[in-house]
This record gives sequence, C-alpha cells and structure tokens, in this order.
Amino acid sequence: MAEDRFDGKAYAGTLSGRPGVYRMLDEAGVVLYVGKARNLKNRVSSYFRGSGQSAKTMAMLNLTRSMEVTVTDTETEALLLEYNLIKQHKPRFNILLRDDKSFPHIHLSTDQEFPRISFHRGSTRIPGRLFGPYPSTHAVRGTISTLQKLFHLRGCKDSYFNNRSRPCLQYQIQRCSGPCVGLISKADYARDVEDAALFLDGRNQEVTDRLAARMEKASEALEFEKAVRYRDQIAELSSIQASQHVSGGRGSADVIAIATESDQTCVTVLFVRDGRQLGSRNYFPHGAAGSAASEVLEAFLSQYYLRHEVPPEVISAVEIEDSKLLVNGLSERAGRRVVIKHRVRGERARWLDLAKTNSVHALDMRMASSASIRRQYQALAEALGMDEPPARMECFDISHTQGDATVASCVVFGPEGPLKSDYRRFNITGVQAGDDYAAMRQALDRRYTRVQKGEAPVPDLLIVDGGKGQLAQAESVLEELQLEGITLLGVAKGPSRKPGKEQLFLSGHERPSILPANSPALHLVQQIRDEAHRFAIAGHRASRGKARRSSALEAIAGLGPKRRRELLRQFGGLQGVQQAGVEDLARVKGISQALAERIHATLREKN
Repeated sequence: MAEDRFDGKAYAGTLSGRPGVYRMLDEAGVVLYVGKARNLKNRVSSYFRGSGQSAKTMAMLNLTRSMEVTVTDTETEALLLEYNLIKQHKPRFNILLRDDKSFPHIHLSTDQEFPRISFHRGSTRIPGRLFGPYPSTHAVRGTISTLQKLFHLRGCKDSYFNNRSRPCLQYQIQRCSGPCVGLISKADYARDVEDAALFLDGRNQEVTDRLAARMEKASEALEFEKAVRYRDQIAELSSIQASQHVSGGRGSADVIAIATESDQTCVTVLFVRDGRQLGSRNYFPHGAAGSAASEVLEAFLSQYYLRHEVPPEVISAVEIEDSKLLVNGLSERAGRRVVIKHRVRGERARWLDLAKTNSVHALDMRMASSASIRRQYQALAEALGMDEPPARMECFDISHTQGDATVASCVVFGPEGPLKSDYRRFNITGVQAGDDYAAMRQALDRRYTRVQKGEAPVPDLLIVDGGKGQLAQAESVLEELQLEGITLLGVAKGPSRKPGKEQLFLSGHERPSILPANSPALHLVQQIRDEAHRFAIAGHRASRGKARRSSALEAIAGLGPKRRRELLRQFGGLQGVQQAGVEDLARVKGISQALAERIHATLREKN
C-alpha cells in the first residue's frame, strides 16, 4: 500500500556527507541491496530523484521499506565493509561474484642452499619469492615444467631431498641437476636459480645474453658439452619467446572486458605480468541481468580485488562511474598507487581487444552449454513424468573395497550444472562390511534429516546408484522423515553393464525403463551418476590411504600425533619410516632411543 512505501527523500536528507555503506531492507528486514558511497547523502538521494532508474532499480525500490547506514572514516573502510556485508547477506539485488579460490602462484624458496621451485596456492605472506598470479593450475604446472627443462631446478619436497643417496628420475630425464647428491655446485645452482627468476620476471633477453656469454666462454675453454647445453637452452628460450607473442611491453596489468547477451554476462580478466600474457579467467556474476556494463564492472572490481592481489594497473573495457573511490580504496589496501584506465593505446589496446574477444567467445560457449543443459533437463522431466524440469537434483553412491573404508557421496546439480559447494561425503560406520543397502540407508538418513530440519534445500529429484534395493531404502527413509514431493529414481547397470543400457527404476513403477542410448535425458542421468561415483571413489581412496599411512604408527605406545607427523615429515612418508634404522629414528625431534627401538621393532613385525 502507498502508506507502506519508504520515504527515501526524507531519509536521505538526514544523512551525513561522509563515506559509508548503506543497506536497503524489505518489510521482513531482509537485506535487498548493499552499496558504498564517498558521500552517503548524495548517493542515497540519487535513488529517489524520480525517473531515469533502470527496471531492476525500480523493482528494488518498490520492495524497500527501510534503510540502514554505517558511516566510515575512510573510503577504504567503506569498500571493505561493503564487501563483508555482501558476502554475509548475499542480497538479491547485488551483483555477486562467486569465486572463493585464490589464484595459484609459482613459489621460489630463498631459505635453502638449493632453492626449490613449486606450485603454491594460498597466503602470499610466505618466505621466498612468488610469481604470478596465474589464471589456472594448468598454466602454473606448464611454466614449472618449462623452468625445469631450461634450468634444471629441483621441485621435490625437503623430506625427499634430504634423504636421497642417488639421483631420482628427474635427473635421468634432464629435469634436475641433482643437487641432492652433490652433482652441481652451490654457485652453479644459484646461477640457475637467478636465471629462472629473471625468466619469470619477463627479462628473457637478459637470460639469453647470459647464456650466450657462457656458451662462448665454454667454447673457448674447449668445454664443448657445456657449450652445446647452453646452445640448446638458448634455442628453447627463443622458442618460448616466439610462442608468447610478446611485443616488447614491460607493463603489469589486469585487463578486464565484459560481454552481455540476453540475461547472461561474462567478465574476463586477462593477466599480463612484465609484458607476458599469462592467460585469462572468465567469470559469470550472479544477478547481473538488467544492469549496465559499468555497474557490473564496478561491483566486480570491488569484490574481486578484495579477494585477490591488485596489480599496479587495471585496464577496464568501460569507464567505471565511481572509479575514484575504488582507486583510493585499492591503493590504500595495496600499499602503493593503483590506476584504473579505460582509454588505452598501442600494446594495451591490443591486450584489451584480446580480452574482449575472449569474453565474447566464453559467453557464446556458456550460452550454447546452457541451451544444451536446458534441453537435457526438459527431456529428463518428460521421461520421468515430472510437471517441470527439476531445479535441484541429488545423487548418492557408495564406494568401498571389500567393505573396508565405506564412503557415501552426495552430488548436487542445479539448472546450470554441478553445484560443487553443495557436495557432501559420509563416512559410513556401524554397518556390516559390504552391506550396500545399510550404507545407502545411513547416508540418506543423515542427509535428509538435515533437509527435514531446514539445514539444506529439498531436491526435486533424488537419484540413487543401484536398482530396486537401493531405491527401496530411499523410499523408506523419506517416508519415515515424512518428506514428500521428491521424485525417486534408481539407476542400475543393465545385464551387459555397458553404458547406454542402464535400467531406470522410477518409484511407484514396477518395471524399469530403458531410454535410447542417444537420449539427452539418459546422458544427463549418466553424467550425474558418474559424478557421484567419482566423488565417492575419491573420498574412499583418501580414507583408505589415510588409514594405511597412520594405522601402523598409531598402534605404537608413546607415539602421539605430533611425533607421528614429525616422523612422516622427516622421512617423506610411512615407507621412509619403515626403511629407517634405529639411529635414524632417534635423531628425529621428540623420539628417544627407547621409542626409536620400539618403532623399529613394531614396523619390522608388521612387514
């Protein structure tokens, strides 16, 4: 009713002109939108000036019944508070960036005589040098492989490195210079480390010049084998430079482009470090439909760079309306000057064109994939006699080895495919070994007790890997918990156990149905079933491996968790502990001579 409408103009007139964060709430007090402002009064007033608002903004204002504001001392505090409130409330009218993963880096240790090069994901506040970020694990591993080919740096962990008596396979295939057994001097290895760091900094020509000088020196000294190795390194480096298409730039920037079609939006981040393109990553923000490109990118930048490190320069495909607030906030957070540009020329214009091309291509692929998924969901609804395509599907599978370390998996699919954050595993206990029915029942009971309590959404379709027996367990559990309206489906392999011959047991039907091998509905069921199987096996292997690694040591009196961890760390695993002598064991911190003898004797008995 009209009297229930929120008087935004009057409210805005009471606000301060200081920076802060505002929240729009509906009649139930649910947060609809969170925004930041350099000037709260001006920003909030802009919503209530009559016409000119988008349909999305008008819909939000029609639902708004109250507002809350928090005044902050600085724009940076406003930026941080907005981020935290969006993460906490997930407001329906905010553009949400769903990405909690940190980017992978290459880590070069600096606190060892023979530094190690390795993959790293996590905190950037660790000893050593970090290079990146890289857009994917694949990009990091590919670069590490290149570094090992070029400079023969070790990638093994210290526990493995410190216990070698002869060089490993990496030395044999010319990926490591064998520092673990003294096959290279500290000075020569340090020189290779320095070359690798220069390469990662984008100073390839400097590395080439250094290698060429060494090649000439080796030739003059008649050390032709060394000269040939330097020549091969130069050739490999030249090949890498050619494949990177570097045009002489030395800048470091994130180049951000956006593409929109129908209700789908793709934001692409192209990573450039020291003039080298490290690849790109695509994002599909939730809630971006109906929003202007500048609004989407402003929301994206503020959320994205409070999760990830910000480079000195950000190149945007469109102008950001409130870029000053972002620049000030990100610069203060980074501890150095950050610039956001949208008008660029030369090399940076080419980077931006490439980012735009990638964004359009990724969105086209997304749209095609979404159309295919929608067809599959519609076909499945028709095959199962459902009124409409399922919005949420859950599938269960059981994995064990002769009844040992039984694990149940639950995978979840939504309208856009797998919802991996909703996946769950259940360690099955208290059932007879090999009793798959009891294991399935326990997993279903534990899962749907939580669903009944409102701790998890109710699925439209529940799939169990198995035939009538497993389906009966699902029917019984849902009946006991009084959960209704869920379609139940059992998926059993056919007599030949070949893909495409699966029998589908639908609850309430006596006979199974067999869909054609080319049926989109069957393909979707197979995909969900296979994903549940993969997730269950991964959990089972982890559980079984953990038991194998720790059970032998856990049985030894006086050997607590800290000492077990130290033993495994020092010897690189249980196999190394089993092969160690009493004196070797006694040298480990916290292990007395008597305990070392007990460990040695116990492990010998088990072998």
